[in-house]
Amino acid sequence: MFFCEAREYIRLATGLTYQTQLTVDDSLDRMDKQTQFEATILPHLDAAYNLARWLTRNEHDAEDVAQDAFVRAFKFFGGFRGENGRSWLLSIVRNTCYNWLEKNRRKELGTVFDEKIHVIEDESASPEAALSKRFDAEMVRQAMEDLPVEFREVLVLREMEDMSYKEIASIAGIPMGTVMSRLARGRKLMQQSLAQREAANPEGQRRVDPQQSGSRL
Repeated sequence: MFFCEAREYIRLATGLTYQTQLTVDDSLDRMDKQTQFEATILPHLDAAYNLARWLTRNEHDAEDVAQDAFVRAFKFFGGFRGENGRSWLLSIVRNTCYNWLEKNRRKELGTVFDEKIHVIEDESASPEAALSKRFDAEMVRQAMEDLPVEFREVLVLREMEDMSYKEIASIAGIPMGTVMSRLARGRKLMQQSLAQREAANPEGQRRVDPQQSGSRL
């Protein structure tokens, strides 16, 4: 299980198990770094896996990507200056996911759309709003997974991780205007997808209690 093995991932990253030749001072420095890392970054394990899961669309791939991201995060933890730990970690997870997609599913990164077309956001088209209406959780999940990755990531960060436009812009490395544009376009695409699925299966819907579906849909 990913969460149970997180500390083992960190131990592998530190190399403390194998580097017995380290001096006492070096070992203490590494242990202090590990303690700080666990206190600052481990609380965001769930968010890290959630983002990796939605970007890779596969649980096992998400675990591999999240593991790699945590190793990278520990490696570069010396550059962390006490800012938002969750945003810092999710930025690494996001970049690790994109590297993985580039290597394994390059065609998923080829979607092109006009960033200049700004559509007014429709909150009723959000995943959480969809759950509160007539669509079942599985239909919402499928509609989310069918979105191009650049729309999927901003929806996950906004709707599921409750991050601000500024935080999302920092994580994705894009302007806040682009974040808003992608959110609006992603919500519109999702609304269209749900409407199409409902039309194709009008009798297969059931009302879902959002409390039962969880934040991951």
